[in-house]
Amino acid sequence: MEAGAALRGLMSAIDEHRWDDLEQYLHPEFLCHLVHTGETFSRTEWIQFNAGYPDFDRLKVEELVAAQAEAACRSHVTSRGAAGTEHFACASFVRMADGRILQLTEVWTDVGQQAPPDTRTSVADPA
Repeated sequence: MEAGAALRGLMSAIDEHRWDDLEQYLHPEFLCHLVHTGETFSRTEWIQFNAGYPDFDRLKVEELVAAQAEAACRSHVTSRGAAGTEHFACASFVRMADGRILQLTEVWTDVGQQAPPDTRTSVADPA
């Protein structure tokens, strides 16, 4: 399977909460690294992590680029809990081996954050 098809299939299965379907996309030696927390998960651990994530709602792929053995996507993820709907952005990068995803690196962030003070220059008013 090509990297783009594998990544899109994986993300669709997550969006549809089809946890039993995740394994078919993942190489037996699969590892996932979450850059933002420093965690690394094996295939079984990562599937359990996703299936048990509290209040997960939807995952929508907004952009995907791919080559034969590598792919990347940007997704919008929602979670619905007692505090209402929360929005997240996720960047996912995969490398393939033997037609399945061998490596997945993800970077997550909250959506709607404000830039830290004094980190942006003013743009001159064109008028």
